[in-house]
Amino acid sequence: MKIKNEQLELVKKSLKAAVSHKGNLYEKKYADIDIDAITADSFCELPFTEKSELREGYPLGVQAVDDEKIVRIHSSSGTTGTPIIIPYTQKDVDDWAEMFSRCYSMAGITNKDRIHITPGYGLWTAGIGFQLGCERLGAMAIPMGPGNTDKQLKMMIDLESTVLCATSSYALLLAEEIAKRGIRDKIKLKKGVIGSERWGDKMRMRIADELGVELYDIYGLTEIYGPGIGINCAADAPMHYWDDYIFLEIIDPKTGKNVEDGQIGEIVITTLKKEGAPLIRYRTHDLSRIVPEKCPCGCKFPRIDRIIGRSDDMIKVKGVNIYPGQIEDVLKNIDGVSSEYQVMIDHLDGKDIMTLFFERTPDCVKEEVERAVGEQFKSKVGLKIVPKSVTIGELPRSEKKTTRIFDNRY
Repeated sequence: MKIKNEQLELVKKSLKAAVSHKGNLYEKKYADIDIDAITADSFCELPFTEKSELREGYPLGVQAVDDEKIVRIHSSSGTTGTPIIIPYTQKDVDDWAEMFSRCYSMAGITNKDRIHITPGYGLWTAGIGFQLGCERLGAMAIPMGPGNTDKQLKMMIDLESTVLCATSSYALLLAEEIAKRGIRDKIKLKKGVIGSERWGDKMRMRIADELGVELYDIYGLTEIYGPGIGINCAADAPMHYWDDYIFLEIIDPKTGKNVEDGQIGEIVITTLKKEGAPLIRYRTHDLSRIVPEKCPCGCKFPRIDRIIGRSDDMIKVKGVNIYPGQIEDVLKNIDGVSSEYQVMIDHLDGKDIMTLFFERTPDCVKEEVERAVGEQFKSKVGLKIVPKSVTIGELPRSEKKTTRIFDNRY
């Protein structure tokens, strides 16, 4: 997908502001690039912006405006190294609220809804983003944050929450707890807006069935405003994204070249209007594809497919490349297998061993379902594994994101 002329002019404006701000990462990065000479054809030859560069610029190397224009900062968790700090101007905050409000509207949520917000607040962009959009929409925000499931359910019942915002892991935990307590008839939820982690079809169906809600995938990342830059509609699974605020490319993660529309690759995002920390051709490492077909809903905003994984999430076992999405694809088609799984990879007696733990439903035979999983994994992924089933509820649940793969070889 080629950048439009009006989008390119916004990029040039952002770049000029960034390179003129002393200390900004683009001051040196674009020192030898004539910004005015960039064309729609040459845009895809501009250098990528990498996450490592944002870390190296800690704390405020991405800031592109003077301090007095910054009203807020947000940050990545920093669990894998130096945190990335993103500064926001008031316009950035307002633009983010507008995009998030669009997401709610796309999901059919109105100012009559009561939105139960469970993602975390603080330096992260999660909870406060869901609240920003809610307030812009004019709906009632119930800013719970994560944890304290007893209180979550009490407030959900007493305040008659109609929309649940959560990670898929916490939505499943709440759904299971509601079923266990037999209180579904007291729950008024109609919709769920789920983000922050990829989730498979089996988990999606379990949450929808147990809560009795319509589910929507919301997309975003801290470096690019936060959640709210895209969401699917009721008509179809792919997500509309707001191309008046971001330009999105799909590249081959190995070559860095743009792929044809419809092909799977890595999402690269350029902000069009961001003031505090504009980013040019930022590699997200999220894997998806442009969906070129028109959406049945009639919305003109372009679409990408559901996130299928991350280019840096790949694990290699016995020479076989494996993505989490492949594991979910195997499990979703086997009767008696639930949505939750966990992978342990060990190096024992000179060889790699992959053990796949998964939850089975009460009506299946343990030995039969394990054999089926082992055979299907070998057939579809090309690797012999050790399949081990456990009863539903035995694998850990999380109030945030669930860690599913543990590589103990290193």
